[in-house]
Amino acid sequence: MAVVMPIVIGLICAALLSLIPEPRRRPVNAVLVAGAGAAYLGGGGLGYAEFLLPAVMTYVAYRGLTSWNWIGIGWLLHTAWDVVHHLQGAPIIPFFADSSFGCALCDPVIAVWCFAGGPSITRLWRHRGQDSRRQAASQNIHS
Repeated sequence: MAVVMPIVIGLICAALLSLIPEPRRRPVNAVLVAGAGAAYLGGGGLGYAEFLLPAVMTYVAYRGLTSWNWIGIGWLLHTAWDVVHHLQGAPIIPFFADSSFGCALCDPVIAVWCFAGGPSITRLWRHRGQDSRRQAASQNIHS
């Protein structure tokens, strides 16, 4: 369950973010990835090194305003930071020891969605339904 739930949470997160209408979807995601860069600041588990990720993520988020790939890169950078924190025993949620581990599984799911261009789940679902109807109509013609 410690592996499955973070992946499910990542899928739910991507699905919910996909509901944000264009053209606001990418800028909102850029802001979220910038915020993710500051998620560990309160814990200070890595001392002054905690200031490194927010600085890098600010640049990545800025680039993400015009590029889904940069947002995906941001989520992968956050994944790396999650792994470091998990190994150091300084979780993102102090009272939940495996929270950084879970975050390291969740973030790449969101990154994959970003690398795909942050598609709308409703649009994908509609296209899937249209393809099914076309396939059924094609089979009826050939019968």
